[in-house]
Amino acid sequence: MATARSPTLFHFSFAVNDLDRARTFYGEVLGCPEGRKLPGRADFDFFGHHIVAHLAPTEVVGADGRKLGTGGKTPLRHFGVVMTLEDFKQTADRLRARGADFLNAPEVTQKGTVREQMLMTVNDGCGNAVEFKGLGRITDVYAVEEANRSA
Repeated sequence: MATARSPTLFHFSFAVNDLDRARTFYGEVLGCPEGRKLPGRADFDFFGHHIVAHLAPTEVVGADGRKLGTGGKTPLRHFGVVMTLEDFKQTADRLRARGADFLNAPEVTQKGTVREQMLMTVNDGCGNAVEFKGLGRITDVYAVEEANRSA
């Protein structure tokens, strides 16, 4: 029996190697409002979700470890947001205008499938990879091709 879900916020806490750069990237470049200002951390409204950057340089994973994708540029350990195509385009324009360090420039992936999407990954300047996915309907991120439903 399916039940209705109540609205929730996703929370993510992560390490950065420089809080001032985190405030610049998340606050100024992405336009995410900053919340509480406590020593050693910065809270942001990350596209409607709560993220907290903690100053912990020795805990930053960065680009170490396995890479994903056909180009092998996206670190396995990354986070991001799924957004509408319009929001994706606005975010991509904003990132380009601010000279973002793209690990993967904006491109169409999974073309011709139910999960066709715009995708880009950027370095936040603090040791983290941040991925953005743009879809016509954001719930299509869960879609499964008809041929793969029974697998």
